[in-house]
Amino acid sequence: MNALSSSDIELGVPERPLRIAIACAEFNRFITDQLLEGARDALRRHGAADTQVTVAWVPGAYELPLAADRLLAGGACDAVIALGAVIRGGTPHFDYVAGECSRGLMDVGLKHGRPVSFGVLTTDTVEQALARAAVDEGNKGFDVALCALNMIHLDDRVRDDE
Repeated sequence: MNALSSSDIELGVPERPLRIAIACAEFNRFITDQLLEGARDALRRHGAADTQVTVAWVPGAYELPLAADRLLAGGACDAVIALGAVIRGGTPHFDYVAGECSRGLMDVGLKHGRPVSFGVLTTDTVEQALARAAVDEGNKGFDVALCALNMIHLDDRVRDDE
């Protein structure tokens, strides 16, 4: 990689046509549907047409890393937004699912050199998850979609300097 120019790279959104994939967990769908709507809202507000967005449903959060890997492997998308909700129960299952999902998504992003935004809620209660998926304000799906756009912008700027 060549040295970057001496200017700062500020947060921004790409000024080109985008190809975004959203991997969304079916489990806790009453929450993930709201996260998905928030993500779509953010993408639309920043110029991404619905035709530029592919949604791939998976059974649960544990399957999100494999879905992200497959979506990026074909080179058909600039970023993957992973959406899910893991709510703590009375067993250690929460820790295994949340930890492996998080690590797996990070590994996929590093493997492919493309942004993978982590929009998997990890909460103690359903009420906490619903608050973070609220469609009016504070929707984490919206936030991680904006994060994906910011990371595509960064990726574009760094590649331009190579």
